[in-house]
Amino acid sequence: MTTSQGDALRRLWPQWGLDIDGLRTLDLAELFGDGETPSDKPVVLEIGFGMGEATAQMAAADPDTGILAVDVHTPGQGNLLGLAERNGLSNVRVANGDAIILLREMLAPASLDGLRVYFPDPWPKARHHKRRLIQPEFLTLAAPSLKPGAILHCATDWEEYAEQMLEVLTAHPDFENTQPDGGYAPRPDFRPLTRFEGQGLDKGHVVHDLLFRRVAAESG
Repeated sequence: MTTSQGDALRRLWPQWGLDIDGLRTLDLAELFGDGETPSDKPVVLEIGFGMGEATAQMAAADPDTGILAVDVHTPGQGNLLGLAERNGLSNVRVANGDAIILLREMLAPASLDGLRVYFPDPWPKARHHKRRLIQPEFLTLAAPSLKPGAILHCATDWEEYAEQMLEVLTAHPDFENTQPDGGYAPRPDFRPLTRFEGQGLDKGHVVHDLLFRRVAAESG
């Protein structure tokens, strides 16, 4: 961790940071408020933000949306907090810990307007595939926290993982593909080109975006 990242973490964590402890249900309006007035911003959860450059760009481009960014990488947490401060981004909150616990125990039903999972660990070895995040069990866990119509947006430069994502998402009853052809989506303008993505493209990797919509539960 650099000195500036550590300084940002110490100074800004009490204001913009959150430890995932599983002990309470978050009030997102309060979390994104200014300390006096609750926020009415829609909130998107981002799981795994790396050093936070893309998260900061998305927050700057869409100040009316709150981004709850989760990661366990301490230098990245400090970096994102520093970027948020330098760019006046009051719509970013940084959470430290396990996103599974956050989804399972700390988010109210239908409290999220979107979920972003960009370039998760592909766990390339076959014996490690069960560790991949995008699995049927994860989708079942995440779905209740998403409002009907909320978008789950995944991106990966690992071809075989992209194929698995598409298969798992297509088969899940709580989500539907936004693409009429049932395939991958073009990279939307709001997702910046990340440094990690650029490295993959330099190696000849093909990046796939998947945008699936949370289906409203059937009544009755």
